[in-house]
Amino acid sequence: MSEPASDRRLVRFDVVERIAHWSLAALFIILMLTAVPLYVGSVAQLVGRRALLAEIHSWCGVALPVPLIVSLLGPWGRRLRRDVRRLNLWTSDERRWLRSLGRYPVVEPGKFNAGQKLNAAFTAGVIVAMLVTGSVMHWYKPFPVDWRTGATFVHDVIAFAVFAVVIGHIGFALTHRDALRSMFGGRVSRRWARTHAPAWLKELEVGEEEPARRVPVRGS
Repeated sequence: MSEPASDRRLVRFDVVERIAHWSLAALFIILMLTAVPLYVGSVAQLVGRRALLAEIHSWCGVALPVPLIVSLLGPWGRRLRRDVRRLNLWTSDERRWLRSLGRYPVVEPGKFNAGQKLNAAFTAGVIVAMLVTGSVMHWYKPFPVDWRTGATFVHDVIAFAVFAVVIGHIGFALTHRDALRSMFGGRVSRRWARTHAPAWLKELEVGEEEPARRVPVRGS
């Protein structure tokens, strides 16, 4: 017997989305771990092999957009493309939340809340900015000195922001266990969706009702 609809767990992230997320997370962690000895001289002396760390850091930076690009291409990225559209769509409540710096809550959040949308926008911007500035720093010969100086400054400032956001992201994930488990197993309960993503749950329930409303066409 099939389980009741009220107890059925909902697919929040498919395999492609989860692989893209964890691949991106692994690259960010490697970049952060290799950045510390490259930036702090005392740590570099303890770790050693600075040239190797610099190469690992550079090529992981180049590879940073690859998981997203590969995951978005082809039929396997259908759910991810749909979620990207959700992340780019801001409701009037979410825009008010953003303008008020989080003082006004969103009444009925969708699959992603306003904070997650802001984090996704930040991550996308960081990938582009760090790739451009890191490339100027690593392959510096074609660029004038003022470009290299500016790229180094921007790269360092964004790096500090990345450390703060990633640590905050991990902290939020650890305090929202159901959401974190969905990034491993892909599913959430309807109860969680009703509390944290009611607009998304309504969207899914409408989709479930549609087949029942259709009247089968009988042959003559």
